[in-house]
Amino acid sequence: MVRSVLELSGQELSFADLHRIGNGSVTPTPSAAGLERVRQARAVLERAIAAGVPVYGATTGVGAMKDVEWSVAELDRFNLGLVRAHHFGTGEAFPCSVVRNALAIRINTTLTGHVGCSPELVEAFLALLSADVIPVVRRTGSIGCADIGLMGQIGAVLTGVGEAVHKGRRMSAADAFAAAGLSAVRMAPRDGLASLGVNAVSFAAAAEATRAAASTVRTLLATGMMAAAALGASRDPWLAVTYVGTTREAMIGEWLCQASEGWDWPEGTHVQDPLSLRMIPQVFGSVFESLLSSGERLIAATARCDDNPIIAGDRVLTSGGSLPLDVTVLLEASILCMAHAARNAFNRCVILGNGQRRNLPVNLVPQGAIATGFGPIIKLAGEIFSRVLSMSNPVSAQSLVVAGGMEDEAAFLPLVIERLDRQMRALKRMSALEALLSAQAMDIMGDKPKGVAGLIYGVVRRHAAFYDVDRPLSAEVEAIEEELASEAFDAELVSLLPMAGIDRFFALGIHGLAAAKAA
Repeated sequence: MVRSVLELSGQELSFADLHRIGNGSVTPTPSAAGLERVRQARAVLERAIAAGVPVYGATTGVGAMKDVEWSVAELDRFNLGLVRAHHFGTGEAFPCSVVRNALAIRINTTLTGHVGCSPELVEAFLALLSADVIPVVRRTGSIGCADIGLMGQIGAVLTGVGEAVHKGRRMSAADAFAAAGLSAVRMAPRDGLASLGVNAVSFAAAAEATRAAASTVRTLLATGMMAAAALGASRDPWLAVTYVGTTREAMIGEWLCQASEGWDWPEGTHVQDPLSLRMIPQVFGSVFESLLSSGERLIAATARCDDNPIIAGDRVLTSGGSLPLDVTVLLEASILCMAHAARNAFNRCVILGNGQRRNLPVNLVPQGAIATGFGPIIKLAGEIFSRVLSMSNPVSAQSLVVAGGMEDEAAFLPLVIERLDRQMRALKRMSALEALLSAQAMDIMGDKPKGVAGLIYGVVRRHAAFYDVDRPLSAEVEAIEEELASEAFDAELVSLLPMAGIDRFFALGIHGLAAAKAA
């Protein structure tokens, strides 16, 4: 891959920037002004140390050992040990895309001039990205108040221990450094804590999860529109919301109206449709409003120094900025919204199979067929809804006291991100089920969908034939899910009918990436 250069300046990174950094198509480089701010902040820190001022995590211990001061002769050993002691993460590793973005975010926030780390530490982070030596960061190891157990795995690699991925192979850090021609880093005073005492991994993971959620919800909205067509829903409520709804509700209503044009939309059997059909704009408007709020706060976090201590003017100050509660609470709100989206889709699945609309047969069994039909699989839709709902309870206010009572606030951001990831896996399957049921209903009624509905119908029929004899459905559902969740489908959906404000902000599909780059 030929990589272009992306300059980091301490300003906010966009979702398009993060996407390109994450996939390795660009190499970050620091601005001259940003590096000068790093040097000036470092000078302030070194003057404080030379004056005998205790500096937390540089000349003193951390946490419960904050009152232990180290002599000049002990500083190198302490800073090296500090990093390695915080390599305690366990479990499944984050994808390399998340770790690349975490490195970029850490570099970018140092360029604000509020960190006090050495320029050499910044160069060391840059060297990892340039050589594509990506530390292996196991997911479990942060309470969401500085990613010490996650960032510690990155810092440890800088010192030559731990594991890294180089040229697609996972190996020891020492082997990766040898292969890439890198050398282990000396952790100068402050560099040890600066390499691990921030939330860069969580912010990177949250950004990737939020962008993926926007794509998943966009697909679920499209399958919801298809289901509404199969059920003969009135489009009047969608038009009405463009006049009287919120900004996001109106956006969804306009998209639904456009997506339903250009083909023979089925006429409904009732004036007053079920709420799950009439209120799609209200449900999805709330979901996208929440995702945008989360996304905007995450973008702000890419340029926010959340270190402790910080450099402010000519002083070294203790800070509480390592608590990412704002991001966490907004993501928790998004997770709650996902439960509403799942319920909305589940309700339509039930209506598709209950024989109450357009004279559709119960369980979507064609007339004359001897079959059980789709009744059993609608139970899967119920299980998926329950799964999404079960992850919607907030966890950020849980009590936790560690380090002798010194550390008694936490946001549990990594756990919140993990819950959002799991919800997205479930919602991808829900969209596949809704699409499968809708295609069956359309074929029974002789509908000829076009546009977005036609696109999804084609995906379904590539993997699942019309159902008139009972057969196993597991593999078919999974195949539909896989294609609906693919980058190729995402790009085709976005290209077919863009959604203003969403595609550009989250850099979705071909249209989204091109628009974000142009902006």
